[in-house]
Amino acid sequence: MNLNDARTFVVAVNEGSFSSAARALGVPKSTVSKRVAELERALGVVLAHRSTRRFVPTPVGREFFARAAAMVALADEAAAVVRGSLAEPSGLVRVTSSLPVAQTWLAPLLPKLALRYPALRVVHHATDRFVDVVREGFDVAIRSHVEPLSDSSLVARKIAFEPFWLVASPSYLAARGSPRTPDELASHDMLLTSPSIERLVLSRVDEPGTTSKARATSAAIVVPVRGRYFADESEMLLAAARAGLGITGIPAKMARADLAARRLRRVLPKHDAGRITTTVLVPERRAELPAVRVLIDAFVEARKADTREPDDTPARPRGR
Repeated sequence: MNLNDARTFVVAVNEGSFSSAARALGVPKSTVSKRVAELERALGVVLAHRSTRRFVPTPVGREFFARAAAMVALADEAAAVVRGSLAEPSGLVRVTSSLPVAQTWLAPLLPKLALRYPALRVVHHATDRFVDVVREGFDVAIRSHVEPLSDSSLVARKIAFEPFWLVASPSYLAARGSPRTPDELASHDMLLTSPSIERLVLSRVDEPGTTSKARATSAAIVVPVRGRYFADESEMLLAAARAGLGITGIPAKMARADLAARRLRRVLPKHDAGRITTTVLVPERRAELPAVRVLIDAFVEARKADTREPDDTPARPRGR
């Protein structure tokens, strides 16, 4: 198998068509088609379906792409070392994140980075499915999670902690009353992520100036709750809260616009309903590349503006 043919296939999948791949590689469209066909002959399988506008990998093509992307990245890394080009952020960096992360802060951030570093090429993949970072050839993954991430060989850096706030619409609170204590949540309609949730764990917000570490150790308050509506996507829960269906817990950043516009009001403002952690995950072999480092540094700076200060204690390989 020719490595350059594998590279051509990877670029064609990323670009979505022979024409776009040809522009990205700086070669004629016929060359891209010829190299992919030669790769298929060498492997003895059909790797993609072609049309006049689309290039779509077959199931076996998707499996090959996941491994070939990692292989090409390793080859690029080796070549970069030989060329002595590691001093400047350059080359292709593949980033994956959830849809909310992509929409709320990567969308404005990544174009700024691309403008600042002309030799840097960024591919972003937004999905809420589980992504095997190494197997699918990604350089950086951003995870927002409530529970600790599972152990893995990835290098992990926690870059932000953010509280969940309880919110509801003014119309709901006018009709049902606003809870004055956590125990009163039991008599209210809750908007939750799953029907299996039967209780919430709240923590009291300490006085201003208290560190996030101290807040994290506040005594937990466990309260029973009754779900009225369920959705595993934050915007769906926000929409239900705006409609007056009940009370929901939402990351503070996502709630701020509705609170400022008075479409929602905070419930039990002296309490948080848990917190969400944002972690950057990187394959160990990619962690020291300038292109990857500059992305991680930018992610950290972007999160400092609107989340609590993260715990900078080094987090050694954890999470997928």
